[in-house]
Amino acid sequence: MVATPEKLQHTHEHLPGQDRVAVLLMGYGEVESYEDFANYNEQALNLLTAKFAPVPTWIYPPLAKLLALFDRHEWGHTHHDFISPHNAIFEQQRAGIEQNLQAKWGDRVKVFKAFNFCAPFLPKQVLAEIQHQGFDKLLIYPLLVVDSIFTSGIAIEQVNNALAEIADGEEHWVKGQRYIPSFYNEPAYIDLMAHLVEEKINADFAATYLPSQIGIVLMNHGCPHKAKGFTSGIVESQALYDLVRDKLINRYPLISVGWLNHDTPLIEWTQPNAEQAAKNLIQLGAKIIIFMPIGFATENHETLLDVHHIIHALEKQYSGVDYVQMACVNDNADFLAMAAEWANPHIAELLSEQALAVNHQSSEHHHHHHHH
Repeated sequence: MVATPEKLQHTHEHLPGQDRVAVLLMGYGEVESYEDFANYNEQALNLLTAKFAPVPTWIYPPLAKLLALFDRHEWGHTHHDFISPHNAIFEQQRAGIEQNLQAKWGDRVKVFKAFNFCAPFLPKQVLAEIQHQGFDKLLIYPLLVVDSIFTSGIAIEQVNNALAEIADGEEHWVKGQRYIPSFYNEPAYIDLMAHLVEEKINADFAATYLPSQIGIVLMNHGCPHKAKGFTSGIVESQALYDLVRDKLINRYPLISVGWLNHDTPLIEWTQPNAEQAAKNLIQLGAKIIIFMPIGFATENHETLLDVHHIIHALEKQYSGVDYVQMACVNDNADFLAMAAEWANPHIAELLSEQALAVNHQSSEHHHHHHHH
């Protein structure tokens, strides 16, 4: 007992940067001001479209402005000045994951958020802040269900660009790195997805419909079939769907994957899209369709507006059917606890391993060996 105070004191006297881990939680981010649309779209085109569409880069700025007009129309006029809740939800996710991690690690771990497309939380800006706060160990954690060039791929691309820019002196300031690519096959996440659907059915529909009349569309992020050889997300998304479906199929036989695609011309996307999936289930006798986003952890304009449009179109065609739009997992407490749990082993490794010194000049040194 007597030794405890000194022990406590000792742990808090860590040198700045030593044995502390910055968790970089990464998401897309969505614009909250209509003035930012063109800039946002240009960033998105540069990082995303370039990976699968043969578009020359000079087109990006004018195309971004054109798309901004469409966005402005859709969000502003069609949806009464819709402001995406994505960024606010992401902040709740960041805070919740940090709370769970600090319960275990104390102030040795801090969670920072970065958005692919939104200042002031661009990876470059956030990494500069992480360095400024004296962290030298980094866990890169895109909070994205599926790993692909369009998700974690662009996250890593941006992190690498930023790390190259904010190099400091001879040695790199980052002394340890870990990475969590995705969580599509984590049993806890699969169970939660199935559980949320069952809970909704039991609460609201079990008394009205037979299980065989309840259609469930499990929505994944749409993927282009060709992405220049990069991982496009199809394999993991399909696996995710199969795992969730297996949990539900014995009770609810009408289940389909529904891909939320961006309908770009000339690009072949995953099928069936969410609207077609719903039609297929209606054809098989579904009297109610439940749209459940499993491939998205955070609400965004796709899970909100796109699904809203789909339901609107279906209501015109099949007025006798009911439609339910379920929320993403968002700041669900169980989800935030499991997301922190997935980070724990990586944080433990970073805290236990020796600091790694990466020398900027090393590439030049390799050439000198030939002279000996």
